[in-house]
Amino acid sequence: MRLGVDKKEEEFYSIEDWRRGYLSQTKEEDYWVEQVEGEIPRDLCGTLYRNGPGLLEIFGTPLKHPFDGDGMVCAFTFREGRCFFRNRFVKTQGFLEEQKAGRMLYRGVFGSQKPGGWLANIFDIRLKNIANTNVIYWGDKLLALWEADYPYCLNPDTLDTIGRTDLDGILAPGEVFSAHPRIDSHSPFNGGKPSLINFGVKTGLSSTITVYELDEKGGLIQKYSHIIPGFSFIHDFVITPNYCIFFQNPTSYNPLPFLLGLRGAGECVKFLKHKPTNIILIPRRPPHKDVITIEAEAGFIFHHANAFEVNEREIIVDSVCYEDLAQIDPNSSFREVDFDKLAPGQLWRFRLDLVAKKATRELIDARCVEFPSLHPDRVGHKYRYLFVGASHHPTRNAPLQALLKLDLETGAQQLYSFAPKGFAGEPIFVPRTHSTTNGEDDGWVLQLVYNSSHHRSQLVIFDGKDISSPVAVLHLKRHIPYGLHGHWKQD
Repeated sequence: MRLGVDKKEEEFYSIEDWRRGYLSQTKEEDYWVEQVEGEIPRDLCGTLYRNGPGLLEIFGTPLKHPFDGDGMVCAFTFREGRCFFRNRFVKTQGFLEEQKAGRMLYRGVFGSQKPGGWLANIFDIRLKNIANTNVIYWGDKLLALWEADYPYCLNPDTLDTIGRTDLDGILAPGEVFSAHPRIDSHSPFNGGKPSLINFGVKTGLSSTITVYELDEKGGLIQKYSHIIPGFSFIHDFVITPNYCIFFQNPTSYNPLPFLLGLRGAGECVKFLKHKPTNIILIPRRPPHKDVITIEAEAGFIFHHANAFEVNEREIIVDSVCYEDLAQIDPNSSFREVDFDKLAPGQLWRFRLDLVAKKATRELIDARCVEFPSLHPDRVGHKYRYLFVGASHHPTRNAPLQALLKLDLETGAQQLYSFAPKGFAGEPIFVPRTHSTTNGEDDGWVLQLVYNSSHHRSQLVIFDGKDISSPVAVLHLKRHIPYGLHGHWKQD
């Protein structure tokens, strides 16, 4: 217990309640959601896709970390004020092999080992594509994403797995497609039409960042690469009309314990706390050669909120930063986490001077936050409103239990908390259709919440202009394990 913390403050969540949200969900179902509080907006027409680990154990072998769990995609389809729910596991090759064998066949990146100790794992460097991090609909394809391999293509209506895809030849053998694409709603390289921008990193003593820009039909607009020195742990990036921006976290990697079967690959990554972060700005305009690198004090970053160009000299990047990377403990399970001993993720603003090649930063808010979301038309441009998963407590590190709306112009905030029994995930902002004059918060915010009181999940819908109370709460029949990322497909 942290000294000076009032015991009453600890009652905003129970670690036992939080853990139950990480129980596996083995059932695949299809049904209309009938238990609804409030009313589903009738102009909400489309499908919310969500992805995350569905299995937290494999035939009795518990996973060491949730990031090692096989992907399970959920679809919430809205029509005329009603919602139809469907969930399916991504039937990857590794998933099918293990289901057929009835046992764990693959090690996990984040420390999950096959039964039998180091002798059963030594020199086994095969990785199972678990397709568990994100899901996006683009170019008439529904893609389940995992950053260390090709995507898996799913049927957008049934969620049945079609198979691993190289995106019609865009991905060369050995290339990877990250789990964090960005959509430029008015791409200057696609005639002002939308484009999807994504990247892949191949890392070692040096790292190659490859950027892919796809048109609205999934065709390749441009593809370009840049080599940077050193090992790279890059999970996310941001865009502006002129740049793709990457924060190279200060990390090192010793593969020996992994090769010897003693640790997972992720357990071999070390955060170099006193080293700077390298911010790499790769020009989107050919020939992509005038790359800018700026050193900054940034800590560790999983997710960025947004970036925009102030002028030709200055770019602003808003990111969720951690003072330290929580090292994966080889001797304990993720379920044993002590949140008070870990650094919270906090929202910081970086100002990049492209001429002086210097960066300054300022803390936007001290609350623990993750999974930022904004109006899709504001991606890569100046924006005002941000929606983000947040802790109930204003300063302590804790599970996400709230939705936070930030007004980045005035500093005003709104917070809706699900504490003590609710645990929240990533919010998704859905613009109201046919609205062009009511501001960038004119729309709906959809957030999946685990309710530990009933061991069930619920999809909560808020009005983006006022999140003081939900517009509707949709109660699912079962729980969905805590997920990662999702995507809204408008009808």
